[in-house]
Amino acid sequence: VAGLGNYGLRGTRHSVGMAVLDRLARQLAVAEGWRADRQCCADIALATARSLELLLLKPRRFMNLNGLSVASAAEIYNLRPEDIYLVHDDLDKALGKVAIKLGGSARGHNGVRSCISALHSNEMTRLRVGIGRP
Repeated sequence: VAGLGNYGLRGTRHSVGMAVLDRLARQLAVAEGWRADRQCCADIALATARSLELLLLKPRRFMNLNGLSVASAAEIYNLRPEDIYLVHDDLDKALGKVAIKLGGSARGHNGVRSCISALHSNEMTRLRVGIGRP
């Protein structure tokens, strides 16, 4: 599960994917388990939910390069694009509204575009979190 955002701009609506992962880590009782992973240039935490092993990932890059971290982690942990969930902001959704999308285009989102390019696939599941338009 990759929370897309701008690592240096935490707390902004554009980095809501990382905030969702912080919340998920707290709910799964692994919030103290975040560690910097230099190989994939990301903060990662391992968790278990309903018998599934999860790798939580927050790229330490700007949004338009998030895909490099996601692709590195996919290679290291032997994950296929269809195993990956991207959590990201969506300007076209009202604040707080969420939607799940399987595959498809980036719809103008630079972080998703970066992931599609780096993974050479658009088969990732996406949790789109509405941030509204300013």
